[in-house]
Amino acid sequence: MNILRAGFEILTPISEGGIDELKHIEKIGRVCYKSEGKITEDGESAKKFVKMLIDRGHEAMIEHSSLSIKFTVDRGVSHELVRHRIASFAQESTRYVNYSLDKFGNEINVIDIENSINLDNKMKNMDAEMIKDIIDEWLMAMLHAEKHYLRMIKLGATPQIARSVLPNSTKTEITITANYREWRNFFKLRVPETAHPSMREVTIPLLKELKTRLPIIFDDISEE
Repeated sequence: MNILRAGFEILTPISEGGIDELKHIEKIGRVCYKSEGKITEDGESAKKFVKMLIDRGHEAMIEHSSLSIKFTVDRGVSHELVRHRIASFAQESTRYVNYSLDKFGNEINVIDIENSINLDNKMKNMDAEMIKDIIDEWLMAMLHAEKHYLRMIKLGATPQIARSVLPNSTKTEITITANYREWRNFFKLRVPETAHPSMREVTIPLLKELKTRLPIIFDDISEE
């Protein structure tokens, strides 16, 4: 069994400082006001214009740009991700992937829960020994799940039947493509303390990176 950390990869190329993306939105948005003559080549007009759109709640204009993000998370988190319906999804399939094959190391991959525990407000301050006991219980459960999955495959079960014993902690890769407006909504729901800690494990660092690479679009969204 292989234990992995949750993570993400931004698949969509982003220009330096996100300036090309802002210019694209400005070019489209100024059609509404017929103010194309105010566009400047240096992108300063784009920065001011897009900020104005967001400040006024005129976010329909930022739907004209999108991002594709590949998340590596557990199956439980993926079930929450696909609830964002104004998006397109592509996910690793446990129906067709046979983890007993050599190409997958003859083992299942699971997402470590330690970082999630550290983000869980009711658990992060628990006694270290108690947390260790909890992690040990989880580890044993994962090993048992792997054992029975591989045994079922060996006995002749298809992956789509054997997957019935795979736990929520099973690692999955899921790529999401959504427009900027939906990503803003996504972060407002999936970053706060009320979100699942395993979700926050990936959404907080992703939001921080996007604030750096796409300023203005995400600047006003809190990281906590």
